[in-house]
Amino acid sequence: MDARTKGRFLFAVGLLCGFYWPASVTSKGAPAGQADTLPSAQGTLPHFIQEPEDAYIVKSNPIKLRCRATPALQIFFKCNGEWVHQNEHTSQEYKDLNTGLKVREVMINVSRQQVEDFHGPEDYWCLCVAWSHLGTSKSRKATVRIAYLRKNFEQDPQGKEVPINGMIVLHCRPPEGVPAAKVEWQKNDELVSSLTDDKLDTRADYSLIINEARLSDSGNYTCLASNVVAKRRSATAPVIVYVNGGWSLWTEWSACNVPCGRGIQKRSRTCTNPAPLNGGAFCEGMSVQKITCNSLCPVDGGWDEWSEWTACSSQCERQRSRECNSPAPRHRGKTCEGSGKATENCTDGLCTQNRKLLHDVKPQNMESSIDVALYSGLGAGIVAVVILVVAVMLYRKSHSDYGVDVIDSSALTGGFQSFNFKTTRQGNPLLLNSSMPPDMTVGRTYSTPLCFHDGADKELFDPLPDIKVKVQSSFMVSLGVAERAEFHAKAPGESYPQDLSCDFCSTVDKRNKGPLTLNGPLSGSREQLRTSGVFGHVGGRLVVPNTGVSLLVPHGAVAENMSWEMCMVINQGEASAQTLEGCEILLGPEVTYGPSGLDLFCPVAMTVAHCAEVDAENWNIQLKRKTQDGKWEEVMSVEEESASCYCLMDSSSCHLLLDQPGSYALVGEPLTQAAVKRLKLAVFGSVEAGALNYSLRVYCVDDTPHAFQGVVAAETSRGGQLLEEPKTLPFRANTFSLQVSIQDVPQFLWSIKPFTTCQEFSFPQVWCSNQQPLHCAFQLERYSPAAAQLSCKISVRQVKGHEQILQVYTAVAEGEKEPVPFFMQTDCTVTSQTGPKAFKIPLSIRQRICATFDTANAKGKDWQLLAQKLHLDRNLGYFAKQRSPSAVILSLWEARHQDSADLDSLASALEEIGKIHSKSSPKDPEEAEPDLNHIEAGGLYGTANPAAFPEGEDCAPEYTG
Repeated sequence: MDARTKGRFLFAVGLLCGFYWPASVTSKGAPAGQADTLPSAQGTLPHFIQEPEDAYIVKSNPIKLRCRATPALQIFFKCNGEWVHQNEHTSQEYKDLNTGLKVREVMINVSRQQVEDFHGPEDYWCLCVAWSHLGTSKSRKATVRIAYLRKNFEQDPQGKEVPINGMIVLHCRPPEGVPAAKVEWQKNDELVSSLTDDKLDTRADYSLIINEARLSDSGNYTCLASNVVAKRRSATAPVIVYVNGGWSLWTEWSACNVPCGRGIQKRSRTCTNPAPLNGGAFCEGMSVQKITCNSLCPVDGGWDEWSEWTACSSQCERQRSRECNSPAPRHRGKTCEGSGKATENCTDGLCTQNRKLLHDVKPQNMESSIDVALYSGLGAGIVAVVILVVAVMLYRKSHSDYGVDVIDSSALTGGFQSFNFKTTRQGNPLLLNSSMPPDMTVGRTYSTPLCFHDGADKELFDPLPDIKVKVQSSFMVSLGVAERAEFHAKAPGESYPQDLSCDFCSTVDKRNKGPLTLNGPLSGSREQLRTSGVFGHVGGRLVVPNTGVSLLVPHGAVAENMSWEMCMVINQGEASAQTLEGCEILLGPEVTYGPSGLDLFCPVAMTVAHCAEVDAENWNIQLKRKTQDGKWEEVMSVEEESASCYCLMDSSSCHLLLDQPGSYALVGEPLTQAAVKRLKLAVFGSVEAGALNYSLRVYCVDDTPHAFQGVVAAETSRGGQLLEEPKTLPFRANTFSLQVSIQDVPQFLWSIKPFTTCQEFSFPQVWCSNQQPLHCAFQLERYSPAAAQLSCKISVRQVKGHEQILQVYTAVAEGEKEPVPFFMQTDCTVTSQTGPKAFKIPLSIRQRICATFDTANAKGKDWQLLAQKLHLDRNLGYFAKQRSPSAVILSLWEARHQDSADLDSLASALEEIGKIHSKSSPKDPEEAEPDLNHIEAGGLYGTANPAAFPEGEDCAPEYTG
């Protein structure tokens, strides 16, 4: 087809499509009138110099689409598959100055209405079609969209508080828009950019990340979103970079605050390294530390005895000398006064010199004879006094085992002590004031008492039932006229004689004028502690809060489709219990669990706290149960094996496996004087009715949570405050009493009733207290209301035993804070749990372990090996009679580790059993056995598949091994 024919064809196409060509076409295909004016390239297709670009319609403003091509006879737009009418085109031709070719340019307008009226599967689009003599060319498609930007952000950044050098991540999701919004960040209305700050990082998801936060990064951050339509601001996100306080180095210890004797040294530090900023935490711990110091007191010098006189010299004189060494002056002490040498005439004036009488020699003073007589008399008197003192001391030593008087050490210090007081100590919420570190001197052993019995000051002790404490005047002790204590006899032998071993218990019985009962009342109004819960087949746990008493009901102990309301009671009222036999004492609370008709498939595990230092050589510890007629019968001795129940003694708790409900008590009988029971010591204080009076109350109670809870209840009712962390004192069965003394009371600030600084509990009162608290009180009076601080020491010691020091540093004020309960555990109100949450071992793992170990095999991998690895391998006969020995062993392990949740020990035991088994014999490929390592690795710390195990009861399988 020649050029003319092609031009006519294109013209016909244009007519058919509705175009009106502006001029006739020449033989070359160019419009008339222009063929000779603008040259064009011959023999080429149109080439687009500019193609239409994507565009967005903003509000109601139309957009222009433009394209240019060369060589081109005509250019027309085609939108959405349809040709745009010629009248809507704006075209022009011009000559390209660089190439000299003619260039045709065409433009059209696209309105918002056109775009909105178009409904197609894709966006509104347009392209250009250019004609030349050789044919046509098409441009790219250009889309036209209506631009918008919604108002609300899909996610606003959130404010943060981060520590210095921490990471800050601010998330932002801009509003939906066309085109997609561009996101920028502002801090305090100023743009931030990762190009200017290498600590900043902006991610593709529009998040702002600050890798290492600096103080300068604190501010109000805003996310900005913008496109061709509008700009949007997110909500402001405040970012705070805080600095936690840090302690500076300790200063050097200050000089001792007293020139002589016992004083205090202190050092301090400040919370400035760094100082807390922007709400950062203040430093934890004490800003001031204090220690006691002993300044060496000055020792004044003293003269030695005179030496012998020298021989008479030619000058008729003789000499003698003495040294200042008795003692020599030390520590800034004064030197001896007087002369170290003496000279006198040795011939009473008759000495001759140069063969002449020396009449001018001064005669001896007539008073010298009188002085000799006076000094001789004084010397004789001193010798007589020394002989008398020695005789008195020898007499007292031969008639008494105790020779140490009580002296309050505060008299030596004069009461001048300087302390820094704080309001609370973080370690114990009950402490009123305890910024000073307590004196940790413990474990001292004494051979003589500090004070003795006397009935003079019984009013010092607050009235608790059945508590009578005698106080001995230290003044009378110093005179040697005090009668010896009733129980301070010669120390008995290492073991108690059969006829004397329990005299002290019988003494207490007489003193109380009645039989000694289990859990006698602290006060008449004290109620029983009781808790209950409903338990079914899944089992659970029952806890008496803050007493160390709990009951574990294993899974499967209750039959399916049944439930029991079970209860536990700590008996502490006036009971009808009979007197304990011999020297038996109560080591823990008396606990009852029921109901009486309870029918279980396997034993329950009861945990009871005790106060004994367990030692089979020194103790005979028994478990007793109350019969229907109110008497106590022995169930078992903890050191003997029994098929009726199981008893496991830990250092502070006793774990029992029991089949029958009822009342149980743990009692102990000392076999030797080395038997020890633990006492918990606590000191409370409160302002008395008088504005100047302050009372210190020292409690000695068996070291069990239940016994100490009674002390807390009593002190809470009277508004007392705990002044020092409670401490533990080992109390030996050596028949010696317990002495409580107050020391180092500032003499110039406080006064205490004379002869009451030392008070005493007899041995029977302490040893046979049976969970009932003993206490004594010290009444102090300040000389002035300005004395708002009290510092002293409370010494609690057993004669020929151990001592503990309770250090009291407190601020005394009439407006005290309300007392805070001592028991602050988070679970102190949780009394019962049922189902899987009550157990540490998941049920599926428990069932797999039971299935593995309950059946004995030739390789020795049975429940006995499990008990051995869990250190429960005594009294195995009890486990052997159970339906599922492994289930009972795991219940005992659960009770023993209920507080620590130590699954690691169980996992390690299973892993060790698996290793022993794998080493002992190669595994038979035809024998299918559970993989213990799999149980250890995957099950104890995760949820296993329950479908893999039978849904039977833990206690149901009959033991056949």
